[in-house]
Amino acid sequence: MKHTTKFLLAAALLSVHCKSELDGKPAAKVGEAKGEVKPVVAPDATPMPERTLKADPAASTIGFVGAKLTGDHKGDFKTFTGEATVAGTVPKSVRFSIDMGSVTSDADDLTTHLKSKDFFDVETFQKAEFSSTSLMPKPAGPNEYEVTGDLDLHGVKKSIVFPATITVDDRGAKGTAEFKINRKDFKVEYPGKPDDLIKDEVLLKISLAFVP
Repeated sequence: MKHTTKFLLAAALLSVHCKSELDGKPAAKVGEAKGEVKPVVAPDATPMPERTLKADPAASTIGFVGAKLTGDHKGDFKTFTGEATVAGTVPKSVRFSIDMGSVTSDADDLTTHLKSKDFFDVETFQKAEFSSTSLMPKPAGPNEYEVTGDLDLHGVKKSIVFPATITVDDRGAKGTAEFKINRKDFKVEYPGKPDDLIKDEVLLKISLAFVP
């Protein structure tokens, strides 16, 4: 009876809207992993030689925001590698790999909990990886793209589609994106405490700089 009361209380709290950084952010489309690269070619453009650029960790961040009924929690990953392929000023592909054990958050006890089997289970799933399969320009602007790629997280590989801003010049490339994924799509299913449930959606905040 006591547990029933707690869950009823949690359900009631769910109906109360709490301001969150997740509000209004786009959600990634999720499907089956594709594993097929579809390079982008700019219309009427002269083919340019391709360059491979390396991620610059000092100028890059991969962060996230998770939310409970009582508020948001922020975190990021300190260790990751990546590379991008470009042709002239056209981005062709991007991929990166994250050391899941490098996760940190805004609370020490939460950081420890995120590494456990309730969340990322970093001893079993040491890496998360993303590899693009398509970078399609959007009419919203010259640097706006729809990115499709395979995300391998927590032992689950899914194709995701999300918006990003990508710029390329002689010095390198930079890409930024903010979008939500549903953690349960990747079998991260810990519900939280009965009176402070965790939302299913997590906001990813990615800013990657690539240099020759």
